[in-house]
Amino acid sequence: MEKNLKIYTEKLRSSNLRPTKQRLKICQFLFDREKTFHFTVEALNKKINKNGASKVSLATIYNTVEAFTSAGYLKEILTNKNKSYYDTNIKSHHHFYDEISKELTDIHYSQIKLSKVPTPPKGKKIKNLEVVIRIQK
Repeated sequence: MEKNLKIYTEKLRSSNLRPTKQRLKICQFLFDREKTFHFTVEALNKKINKNGASKVSLATIYNTVEAFTSAGYLKEILTNKNKSYYDTNIKSHHHFYDEISKELTDIHYSQIKLSKVPTPPKGKKIKNLEVVIRIQK
């Protein structure tokens, strides 16, 4: 983590957050991984505080995730019932959402072809278009 400490400190500062030990722990958990990571704040809280002596408060986790989302380091994905998932892969891509296991799986952007997209309301433009496909057994 030492080499990433500087990167994490910068991410926190650019998100208007002080780089505390707890927030650096959140950064390490989110960004020290090879594959994309999908999570809810509640699940992240359980994983971060699973067996550590130094607990991170739920409020700190919420605030950090919200600040990272606003800064563009995380992407928010709404599934159903206003449940927010977050994704460490911020590039445009689609998802499968398993309604039973509550898991998101990436779908590469080029794997879905849309033939018709509605015109946005007057004075608005489409920023991005992402599809969530709900799956079940």
